[in-house]
Amino acid sequence: MPSTKSVSINWFHYAAPQRFYPLAGKLVPWFGALAVVLTAIGLYIGLWVAPTDAQQGEAYRIIFVHVPTAWMSMVVYLAMATWAAIGLVFNSRLSSMMATALAPTGALMTFLALWTGALWGKPTWGTWWVWDARLTSELVLLFLYIGFMALHSAIDDTRRADRAAGLLAIVGVVNLPIIYFSVEWWNTLHQGASVSFTKAPSMATPMLMGMLVMALACWMYCIAVSLARVRLIMLERERHAPWAQKALGSLT
Repeated sequence: MPSTKSVSINWFHYAAPQRFYPLAGKLVPWFGALAVVLTAIGLYIGLWVAPTDAQQGEAYRIIFVHVPTAWMSMVVYLAMATWAAIGLVFNSRLSSMMATALAPTGALMTFLALWTGALWGKPTWGTWWVWDARLTSELVLLFLYIGFMALHSAIDDTRRADRAAGLLAIVGVVNLPIIYFSVEWWNTLHQGASVSFTKAPSMATPMLMGMLVMALACWMYCIAVSLARVRLIMLERERHAPWAQKALGSLT
């Protein structure tokens, strides 16, 4: 009988920056292209296909940007903290670089979530901002991102900066369940979740499809930008290594 040979990928092979650098370079265009295509599709569904909301009118369409960015603000933070923890436990240089690369993207997603939330809140609640539990905890998330980047840049020694900022990222994870469950734990102006794993969606199918497509677009964007940024971080930190000098030479 013919023998079957299992195909396996040794992911630890890419734990070294010099091996991950070319892989990231190949992935960035694909994720970037997916982000552009999915954004175009998601905006088309959200702005033209989805029906007008009976209560909020056309103002509700901001959710096609607000909700996906709010989701990604938490997802990126969780990913950042996970990479930071791996870097601390296994003393992995690449993991710490990934955590550092994710921070600006997560901060951008959080800022967009707060900004679009204010644009949505003005016609819906009659005010740009309230110290609502969901809004306040999301603002704390933005401060955690900024604190991570500020602490990392304030320490000259890269390894010490990775450890200090990594600990802050891990401690900040406690804020994520507060953001997610705030509308259930406290009486807030913010509406409850429209999409849940345990309940049927409380919105029309075109609305749900537009939101999910935009969420995928944000996901692809975050991956593409973070991979592009981690490549730059690798070159900066490993600039004295032969492979980095060769890569820098090919860019000039």
